[in-house]
Amino acid sequence: MRVTVERAFGALKNRFRIIDTNKPFHPLRSQVKLVLACCILHNWILSFGVDEVVPEEFSWVPNVTNSQPPPAHMDDNAAWALKRDEWSNHMWANRGLSRI
Repeated sequence: MRVTVERAFGALKNRFRIIDTNKPFHPLRSQVKLVLACCILHNWILSFGVDEVVPEEFSWVPNVTNSQPPPAHMDDNAAWALKRDEWSNHMWANRGLSRI
């Protein structure tokens, strides 16, 4: 069962690069929806083949921009620092409330 699940996630990661990131930036609830959406799209592609509306990936032309985007890791670091502080403040506020 584990091998089958790992193979399925490997297929999804190969088809949808957004799942293949090491540090997911999206909240957990969005991550679950994202995996579900990728599974639905994957099954649709297997059932109906090539879509006439969406071009093949090799024919895509990137958008030309004159400015460089900021490094992604800087945004990620700030977002995760805020999330870490939020979690620690929540744990500090609720300390001792869940004793058994």
